[in-house]
Amino acid sequence: MFNLKSNPMAKPGITETPSINIIGAGTVIEGDIKSEGDIRVDGTLNGCLITKGKLVLGTTGMVEGEITCQNGDISGIITGKIKVAELLSLKATSKLSGDIITNKLSIEPGANFVGSCAMAGTAPTINISNGPGGESEKSEKAAAY
Repeated sequence: MFNLKSNPMAKPGITETPSINIIGAGTVIEGDIKSEGDIRVDGTLNGCLITKGKLVLGTTGMVEGEITCQNGDISGIITGKIKVAELLSLKATSKLSGDIITNKLSIEPGANFVGSCAMAGTAPTINISNGPGGESEKSEKAAAY
């Protein structure tokens, strides 16, 4: 009778594309962020970030918390674990203090990384309905052993 998966406001024949989100320089967010689309962070996030898209962390960007994304392009500062399903790129200005779980890793000269790294076959499945400690993290641990 009711179809919960359909959007009654959507126009027929038009597919919705995930949005691009921007957290500008000088903005401070306390809390978790979940997104279907790409996200760029030039401000500060104190909390977890989960996105099915690409994370771009600008040179002025800072994240303190766990990150899960499809791809990551990091130029700023991260304190916490980062899980990337495909490619993580640490640019020369990046500073990462925490563990990395990814499929592919690119580190430019000058980047600062302190922590452990697990690659190839241990990358997470991104599910924004689960937060940190959810089902995706449990299946990731099982795949690593």
